[in-house]
Amino acid sequence: MRFVSRTGPDHAQPGHEQAFRDLAERYRGELRLHCYRILGSLVDAEDVVQETLIATNRCLNALRDARRRPSEPVPPFTPPEPTRRVETTWLQPYPDTLLEQVADDAPGPEARYHAREAVELAFVTGLQLMPPRQAATLVLRDVLGYPAAEVADMLGTTEVAIKGTLQRARAAIERHRDGRPAPAPGSPEERELSRRFADAFTSGDVDAVVGLLTDDAWLAMPPAPHEYHGAAAIAAFFRASFGWRRPRRVRLVATRANTQPAFASYLAELGASTDRPVELIVLTLADDRIRAVTRFLDGDLPRHFGLWGPLKAAECL
Repeated sequence: MRFVSRTGPDHAQPGHEQAFRDLAERYRGELRLHCYRILGSLVDAEDVVQETLIATNRCLNALRDARRRPSEPVPPFTPPEPTRRVETTWLQPYPDTLLEQVADDAPGPEARYHAREAVELAFVTGLQLMPPRQAATLVLRDVLGYPAAEVADMLGTTEVAIKGTLQRARAAIERHRDGRPAPAPGSPEERELSRRFADAFTSGDVDAVVGLLTDDAWLAMPPAPHEYHGAAAIAAFFRASFGWRRPRRVRLVATRANTQPAFASYLAELGASTDRPVELIVLTLADDRIRAVTRFLDGDLPRHFGLWGPLKAAECL
């Protein structure tokens, strides 16, 4: 996105309000994606775009607002002790259908990351672990390709400060990202790996799920702060989770989030005629295995992916 509005309401000409709204609407997709990268939350990004077109500094203010931290959910079973607890509990997935609304404009010459890798879940998660100004600097410089002088002007600082901030942000994001290639989106390899995960997950086969993971895989569950690292820890959690849900019916509906394979998960209680959405699962792939399973524990998320109403049998895996 190469669009920054420096024109405030005081500069609008009489009768031009509709024209300004029409112009703003053209950039809604780009602005929403820009805000999502920094905030990591689809809902928060939507709210910010509603409020302002000069979005970066509004995102920084939102990041500092402790009220955006969701409350920790209480599981219906006793989970094993997690490997670690994380702070980025506000993280949410981003529907690929919304990416289609973003204009395919080339970034500026300063851009370092391709559009796809700059929206992958690992990249967005890495941004959430940085101080807000570092995240904003990395997005403006290395994703959108703005020159240092323009970024300094937008963030109210100097080019020298931007250079130092960018160096620290690049080092932080590279520590978080994985260098192993993933199957191409929509490729037979990606579809087969996703299908095998869906089969194992819906049948409650812990060994089959774990057999698809890399040795360094992890399981995360925003807004819960729990993370489980390694096969043994992940298996222990799934044994507890799958044990609780039996004999309830579980169904998965395939979708895509952050350019990655994903599933909306639905659960039916005993004797129930309808399935209720309970979570959105995103898979992070590496080589021919799954490196991360992120279960977003929010039953409202599937509607952001255009999944409404009762499930049809043909849509379920």
